[in-house]
Amino acid sequence: MEDQINKLRISYQNVFESDDGKLVMSDLEKRCHYHATTNVKGDSHESAYMEGQRSVLLFIKAILQNPKEKGK
Repeated sequence: MEDQINKLRISYQNVFESDDGKLVMSDLEKRCHYHATTNVKGDSHESAYMEGQRSVLLFIKAILQNPKEKGK
């Protein structure tokens, strides 16, 4: 299982470390509320929807991290 995760991490890195991948990541950061709040006052459904988008981006960023760097 760990070997599969490492292979998947390498695939994510190959994609997102390319010039096109960096452009896509920048776009995702804007579209998926990476630098903004996901709280929509008075609309818990919209807040949950936006946080769901953001959680996908956070997953991508987490898998791109070198596991040895997490302890720092």
